[in-house]
Amino acid sequence: QLQASGGGLVQTGGSLRLSCTASDRNFIKLGVGWFRQAPGKEREFVASISRSGSNPYYADSVKGRFTISRDNAKNTVYLQMNSLKSEDTALYYCAARWGSGEYNTWGQGTLVTVSS
Repeated sequence: QLQASGGGLVQTGGSLRLSCTASDRNFIKLGVGWFRQAPGKEREFVASISRSGSNPYYADSVKGRFTISRDNAKNTVYLQMNSLKSEDTALYYCAARWGSGEYNTWGQGTLVTVSS
């Protein structure tokens, strides 16, 4: 099971850090991604990181503003979100996968609301 947390209400230009934590130590063997779904829109990819913490990958819409990282000692993946915009408002989910396979383990979402 994955637990996403850290969402909240923030003003435009502000920052938040989301956390994705797992109780299963196999989490350190998995690639992890962050996704989001805004009201009335389809879920979209935000960022991903490999099990070693290398090869972070970002959607163009967040590149340069968001940073994904992981602390395997804490079984946690983070998403640091800076320079937030109203269009970043969404329910954010973390998900895990083996290798380059499909994401098949999902956490519950954490809501991020950016107010102007």
